[in-house]
Amino acid sequence: MPENKTPHSPTAAVDPRRWAALAVVLVAAFMDAVDVTVVHIAIPDIQAETGASTAQIQWITGGYALAFALGLITGGRLGDLFGRKRVFLVGVAGFTVTSLVCGIAGNPELLLAGRIAQGAMAALMVPQVLSIIHVTFPKNERGKVFGIYGSVMALGTLAGPLVGALLVEWNLFDLAWRPIFLVNLPLGVAGLLAGAWLIRESKADKAEKLDVTGVVLATAGLLMLVLPLTQGRELGWPAWTYLSMIGSLPVLGLFVAWERRLLARGGSPLVVLSLFERRSFAGGQGVQLLFGLASGVFFLAWTLYLQIGLGWSPLKAGLSGMPLSAAMMAGAGLSMQVLVPRFGRVVLQGGALLAAAGMAGFGLLAHHYGADIALWQTMLPLVPMGLGMGLIIAPLTDLILSEVPHEHAGSASGLTNTTTQLGQAVGVALSSVIFFGHLGSGDPASQVHAMPRAFNGSLWYVAAAFLAAFVLLFALPRRSPGTPSATGAVAEEREPAHAS
Repeated sequence: MPENKTPHSPTAAVDPRRWAALAVVLVAAFMDAVDVTVVHIAIPDIQAETGASTAQIQWITGGYALAFALGLITGGRLGDLFGRKRVFLVGVAGFTVTSLVCGIAGNPELLLAGRIAQGAMAALMVPQVLSIIHVTFPKNERGKVFGIYGSVMALGTLAGPLVGALLVEWNLFDLAWRPIFLVNLPLGVAGLLAGAWLIRESKADKAEKLDVTGVVLATAGLLMLVLPLTQGRELGWPAWTYLSMIGSLPVLGLFVAWERRLLARGGSPLVVLSLFERRSFAGGQGVQLLFGLASGVFFLAWTLYLQIGLGWSPLKAGLSGMPLSAAMMAGAGLSMQVLVPRFGRVVLQGGALLAAAGMAGFGLLAHHYGADIALWQTMLPLVPMGLGMGLIIAPLTDLILSEVPHEHAGSASGLTNTTTQLGQAVGVALSSVIFFGHLGSGDPASQVHAMPRAFNGSLWYVAAAFLAAFVLLFALPRRSPGTPSATGAVAEEREPAHAS
């Protein structure tokens, strides 16, 4: 009788359509990466047409990120339990429908509701991307795949403002800002049809019921932590923001206690805490947090510096970031396909130092030239920063997931994405102390003269975060299990099909 081989079994045949399936999930990841930032460029047009208040605009931009961050862990676990392909397709369908809602919204209330729902659908869709990659590709191909993934994410993050600027300026079909959402419709429909055909289904061997208590506790704890970090600066840090962040600690502690108890009773926890016993996973989460923190501080300060401090148009500001995107793509591909297989962890540490050097160089240029800095001078330090970030982002994902059993790929993926989102939220919150602290009180538009000094001050904190990541990377193994060795020999694949 032939052996029954599940898609995630180590003895299962390699999926011949895996590269086509990869294209589908990467398009979904790209859509999310773009949608995180694309709306910022269109804020003036949205406010003018819909009459949205300042508070509503803040929630239109922050509501997506908040719903996304809160749902990632649950979304990843749902894929483990009920099928990664199934949950991915539900997420893509929901993301497409909510994009339509945002695109046709005639008032700020509907647009806000659409953005929050869009973030929730992204939380179903995005964790499946990494978990589908993890269970679909054999170890000897994952280096190349994660290099491609890192390049696509880098492109999406930097393309958001540029895509938004172009769509708003083109005013397609006289729709003003609406195409920034409507452009997702053809991509979503194509992704839904292609995904249903190309992606192979996979899920945990023993599909237990969802840990509802864990979902409630995790969501409540993260909400109490992330909401103040997301909205605190705009609200002037009232007392409730501090109380909420302090209160999140016992709630998250209760969540950890519940997960341990559930696992001891033989249940299926939302987060498999034993994953943190693996150096690659635990250390990688810390680096991911610092990476998100550095991004949160840099991109907010950089955007305000270029558009308000230097008076550049959204399109010019977006174009100035293209070297960063190109360098990140090059670094991601080079690290996974050439450098990491030969040199291992030291490549990531070199990337951290390179990114820190880029930020220090940018700080020196901003300090010396002030508001007279030229376009090419703002581009120059973005090259080492982009290369450094690219050298980190792709292999870090591979290292984090390298020792994760297929059984828990979704949970690990959701937690990894949540860590990044949390880091970015902390980074944006720190900007109130770092960037806006240097800027002084009052509307940023009235503090143009202080922008270069505030931006310069922020960059040293970003450089410090990358230096801290360099140190923390020592916690990771020198090589990812299963990567080619220095002699070119590929380690034998030994992945358990079940949880350890």
